[in-house]
Amino acid sequence: MVMVIERQRLVLADGTTVDGYVPLPGTAPGTAVGSWLGFARGCVDITALNPPPSPGEVFRYFQTLPLPQLPTQQQPPGNALVGLPVVFYTDGPTTQTFTVDIRGFTVDIVATATGFAWHTGDGTTLTSTDPGAPYPDHTVSHDYRSGSYTASVTTTWSGTFSVDGGASADVPGTTTTDGQPVTFTVLQSSPVLTNPFD
Repeated sequence: MVMVIERQRLVLADGTTVDGYVPLPGTAPGTAVGSWLGFARGCVDITALNPPPSPGEVFRYFQTLPLPQLPTQQQPPGNALVGLPVVFYTDGPTTQTFTVDIRGFTVDIVATATGFAWHTGDGTTLTSTDPGAPYPDHTVSHDYRSGSYTASVTTTWSGTFSVDGGASADVPGTTTTDGQPVTFTVLQSSPVLTNPFD
């Protein structure tokens, strides 16, 4: 940036000014007289006045991103049976990319789901680092007694960021989103003996 410094004559208390400029009689002290005078001109590096976003500043933006609220899926769908574990998983996107403007800098943020807390609805919380999977590749399941339950998943998101296409760095913190809950009933089944000849 080019900076130009100028100055202007002021009337002194004794009625005179610098540089021998003679003001009109009765001009009040401190009054500017004459035109502006060039004093200095030069280039100034303003980088320090607007530094790139700090990791902490990026984290504040990270916490406000519209991250997806991953849905809770269950197997079997609908009602379940006592003695048959309920399988949980989510099939939502686990990676999201955002581009934000922070004070004129282009910041690319990649958010990744790195933790899952499965609230089973009976006071138990299961944790995993993967989003689970449907049967038979499931990694998250829970046994229930008979009753009605509401389950949900809380997803923890970590992130990396780069400024103006530079090197990638970790976002210094995580944020969470809560998915829509699912409600289901676990039924108690009882064996019934039948006469095959009836």
